[in-house]
Amino acid sequence: MCYYAEKPYKLHYVCVTCRVACKQHPGLDEHRCPRCSKPMVCAGRDFAAPRRRDLKAWTAVAAVLNAGLRYEGREPCGCGKEPKFRPRTRAQLRARHIEAARTGTPLAEILGRPDPKTPA
Repeated sequence: MCYYAEKPYKLHYVCVTCRVACKQHPGLDEHRCPRCSKPMVCAGRDFAAPRRRDLKAWTAVAAVLNAGLRYEGREPCGCGKEPKFRPRTRAQLRARHIEAARTGTPLAEILGRPDPKTPA
């Protein structure tokens, strides 16, 4: 079943400082935060925003987006793969930071692994 091939789906755009997520169609213009008017970061199609008051979960979201990763995992048509792993807690984030420092592997590569100690 092709989820994304039938019609154009909106992408999630995030402002981490305001802890706001909006779904908008991708376009050439820059998407701005409705609260602070700063540019928003594209988080992908499979992003699930945490509650605004959950600061710990938002720090994990900020770390994933700052590493250059998005919450995508499906093929362009939407079938074939499940969404990729992204850390959702500070403990998961801390374990991946430690493993990246210990092995010298780039942080963006380790953030996408379900278990930080297993090779890709």
